[in-house]
Amino acid sequence: MNRQAQAVVLLLLGGSVLKASFTDMYLRYVKEGLRPFLIASGVLLVAVAVMTLLHDLRPRRGADGPDHEPDDHGHDHGGKGHHEPRVGWLLIAPVLGLLLVAPPALGSFAAGQAGTALSSQRADSYPPLPDGDPAKISVLDYASRAIFDGGASLAGRTVQLTGFVAEGPGGEPILARMILSCCAADGRPIKLGMSGNAPVGLPADTWIEVVGGYTDRVMTDPVNGEDIPYLQVESWRQVDPPKQQYG
Repeated sequence: MNRQAQAVVLLLLGGSVLKASFTDMYLRYVKEGLRPFLIASGVLLVAVAVMTLLHDLRPRRGADGPDHEPDDHGHDHGGKGHHEPRVGWLLIAPVLGLLLVAPPALGSFAAGQAGTALSSQRADSYPPLPDGDPAKISVLDYASRAIFDGGASLAGRTVQLTGFVAEGPGGEPILARMILSCCAADGRPIKLGMSGNAPVGLPADTWIEVVGGYTDRVMTDPVNGEDIPYLQVESWRQVDPPKQQYG
């Protein structure tokens, strides 16, 4: 692959990064706060590609006329270029894939392959729940309070959680949400069992909003042996996937 082809690949890659950055697509791959860095990276890639193309396409004239330049060993090849391996063009495949086909955010398959990451999110203290009935909190917040606070800060309160349906250890539906440290490559699930008026028959990756309360029931994640708390479900409804699917 010559320098012009390399510049085209850089241009397409920078364009795909900018396309993702200026839409909600980037939220499928990285945390929301990384958007400025993605934009800066995309602009830099495009600038490098354009400068490379301009430099390579600029007319060149030497002492023996145009396009006669010595190589690194001082030999003149009379303007004849080297034949580069065509396999280099395969580098453009992932770029076109990002431009034409946007992979979905991590969901039930990823959640089933990894153990619940609750232990790494442990906190020393938990503030009172937000005002309102039900209190809108995250799956992670509920799970942390249920396991590490013994449900003390959840007592007597009704909560509202949003997540996607995944398959539990025994084939029963569970509620899950993926969390990120940086990007989708380090995504890990937070899992909740559902008792009471739990949904049944929903396909995996269906997003639902559940309302319920604390229960001391727990199960063990077979992937890593961590505890998975339950939510006593009072009601639920199907919802559209949120803009920010990681949380």
